[in-house]
Amino acid sequence: MLLGLALSVSLVACTAAPVPAPDPTPSAAAPTATPEPAPVLLPDQDARANLPYFDSLATAVVAADDAAGGRAFVDALVAGGFDKAQMEVTFDKTNVDLAADSIQFAVRFNGECLIGQHGPATGGYQSTATSLLASGTCLAGATRQIDW
Repeated sequence: MLLGLALSVSLVACTAAPVPAPDPTPSAAAPTATPEPAPVLLPDQDARANLPYFDSLATAVVAADDAAGGRAFVDALVAGGFDKAQMEVTFDKTNVDLAADSIQFAVRFNGECLIGQHGPATGGYQSTATSLLASGTCLAGATRQIDW
């Protein structure tokens, strides 16, 4: 038994100390995506080319006030460089003074239309670039005078 005890003590004393794990080699930083440039007004291009810019202005209005009226959209588009004289907007209220289910706003642009729509009935902001109507306007039906 004494021999077994001496043997086990000597074996314990002979075991190697644990080797520390090597420090992990730092990997190269993951490449970051180059941010998309902010859209800008492209006055010499068509409506479709300007839709991202139109959308950026309109979605900023929605982000600031989800219940924004037509004037807020018109003012933002004017501030962004669109011509107020080329704009159309529907009424914020119905004939019986209820809030409209949605507001449509449009800009006649280089012979085409940029149209936006927002309100509780639309499921969020919607937009399109399309041809002028035969009437030379973008929106069908009654629109309000932009007199501010």
